[in-house]
Amino acid sequence: MAIWNVVPIVRTPEGAGAVVSRLMPTPHLRHLDPFVVFDDFSVQAPAGFPDHPHRGFEAVTWMLEGAFHHRDNLGNDSVVHAGGAQRFTAGRGLVHSEMPWGEQPARGIQLWINLPRALKGIEPDYQALDQAPCAIVDRVTMRHVVGHPGAIRLHTPVHWTDLSFDQPGAIDAPLPDPPSTVICYPLSGRFRIAGHEIEPGLALAGQQVESATIDCTAPGRILCISGVPHNEPIRQWGPYVD
Repeated sequence: MAIWNVVPIVRTPEGAGAVVSRLMPTPHLRHLDPFVVFDDFSVQAPAGFPDHPHRGFEAVTWMLEGAFHHRDNLGNDSVVHAGGAQRFTAGRGLVHSEMPWGEQPARGIQLWINLPRALKGIEPDYQALDQAPCAIVDRVTMRHVVGHPGAIRLHTPVHWTDLSFDQPGAIDAPLPDPPSTVICYPLSGRFRIAGHEIEPGLALAGQQVESATIDCTAPGRILCISGVPHNEPIRQWGPYVD
């Protein structure tokens, strides 16, 4: 049986002079297997996230506004603009920086996905996506960030879809093999999911979800992210997930 909880977003200092709107980890939600960190960031130079290490997980950054500059010790040097995404697989260890590119604020969502214990020691890797695949279904614009041909690839079954409604309507949430862990995060508008009302500033977290309908009650935009849990302990130590 699905378990749903409405979770508030917490403003949190991070990096060098940056403040993020955080879904997890906070006192309200530590993690949600397989998901470890969820940040909605909006940063403007000189604030950002200079060189720092990671290991034991993968992270996807979906750009909403502006552009982000990624550099790492693997030799990757990439700028991702709004509508694009990037993924780094920290694996056994990686050092990177992420800084706003240009004079405009860079806004995006960064999600950390735990690696299963058997893959904690894999080689680090990086992928950049200029533009996410896009389709219109029942007048809903669907941008596929993860879990679709041509989208970001992960070692964990995850679907991440950015849904834009130009009028009230409903659509079934795209899920990987159920039961799944689900995060519904509104960027604008109002939504009703599994009997819960959410709008910006609140997210809906679900576990053991087999199906869900996203009902838009006021035109807006929402992220629907779902993943198959590893059912393993999540041990997070700052930038490391061991």
